[in-house]
Amino acid sequence: MIGEIAWKNVWRNKSRSLIVITAVTIGVFAGIFSMAAINSSIEQRLDAAVNEELSHIQINNKDFRSSGDVQDTIPGADSVITLAGKTNGVSSVTGRIILRGIASTATKSQGVEITGIDTEKERQMFTLSKKLVPGTGSYFSSGTKFNSAFIGEALAKELNIIRFILTTEALKSLKDQGLPDQIITRLDKLKDQRFTSEKSFTKAFQALLSQSESKKHGLKIKEAAWSFREGSKVILSFLDMNNIQTSAVFRTTGIFRTNNDMFETMSLFVPAEELRKLTGLREGTWHRLIVKLNSNDLTGKVTPKIRINLPGLEVLSWKEIQPDLAMMSDFMEQIYGVFMAIILAALAFGIVNTMLMAVLERTRELGMLAAIGMNRRRIFSMIMLESVFLSLVGGISGMLVSLAAIAVTAKHGINLVKYSEGMEAFGFTAHLYPSVDIRFFMVTAILIVITGIISSIYPARKALNLNPVEAIRGE
Repeated sequence: MIGEIAWKNVWRNKSRSLIVITAVTIGVFAGIFSMAAINSSIEQRLDAAVNEELSHIQINNKDFRSSGDVQDTIPGADSVITLAGKTNGVSSVTGRIILRGIASTATKSQGVEITGIDTEKERQMFTLSKKLVPGTGSYFSSGTKFNSAFIGEALAKELNIIRFILTTEALKSLKDQGLPDQIITRLDKLKDQRFTSEKSFTKAFQALLSQSESKKHGLKIKEAAWSFREGSKVILSFLDMNNIQTSAVFRTTGIFRTNNDMFETMSLFVPAEELRKLTGLREGTWHRLIVKLNSNDLTGKVTPKIRINLPGLEVLSWKEIQPDLAMMSDFMEQIYGVFMAIILAALAFGIVNTMLMAVLERTRELGMLAAIGMNRRRIFSMIMLESVFLSLVGGISGMLVSLAAIAVTAKHGINLVKYSEGMEAFGFTAHLYPSVDIRFFMVTAILIVITGIISSIYPARKALNLNPVEAIRGE
């Protein structure tokens, strides 16, 4: 009965109740959708770290990471691979040769980490081969007789392997994408000019366009002018087993694109057998072993087991290699709670204000109810239920709107291309696919109920402090 009365009281002043419910709906939607977008960004970053850059666990010679010496290989690597592979939770293990060197072209040089890999094993274990930029070749399957290298787009730009040319086809493509004819006419002045760097090309077309035009169409213009010649030469210089400087010509078999500019700039992959010939490393020797697990959740359990079995080696999980990323992952639920608590606390003030107004407007009514025998507990329950109903209706509406928005954007994604340069500099994607765990909705529902209860305390106490006789006499 009290619940029925409370529900009817909510709708006695429909406009006021709808304003509060709308505010709660917008607040809950904003909180959930923001968290879904943040969660998506962090999940994609974790996925890239594990499946493209680090793997779940790395095993090194204890001196290798500090020295980088080519001779600091893992002793008995084959037996270590076998031992690690038999550990419960491990799906696969492979080795890598790691050399610190310099990559050079005719015009530029860049310090890089040269990684020798088992190309087929890595194709099965990781997703980097799927990050090949269309039209730039292949992932070690072009059949070239030269030494081959798979390099990042950022490194290719740094070495001037990627160039920018506005050809007739590029200008036509820009027109098909909807660029105004007057902009195409101005860009025609750059037709067939070859720019060796993104910086020089950007400077050239920005000189022809206004600031707003450059900001709006700059990315499309750069993508249309993007040019690459398959098999471009890169000279790699490094130390061999005898610490003698060695250089060799490699051909770029393909270019990969990730969401991490730093990784792209510093990483270069070549077949391990080609590095063995150049360095003198024996077959079966590796500087680093990469361990992939059946699930990321197993990292904390499997790492100590492998570490105990391999006391003479350095065994590190991805969380230890990138503690900043691990911190974001571990504290995600706490971030959820804090973020939603702030939003719901702000909304609670609105509910308190609304219920306080409702109590003051119904002074005579509440006095009459007290006079005819409704006890203090029931009056308190009625006011509390009104607050909870307001919170729940708004909260459920907000969660439904959030679910719909997440479903739509998770399918097509949210493109933050304007901020891609800044986000990718830190390894985060500029294309988000919002997602959130169902547990978050459960936590949100509980927080909404708690918010309603807390918001009712002050208005309910005001109602309980009313003197029935004075309340009935009041106007």
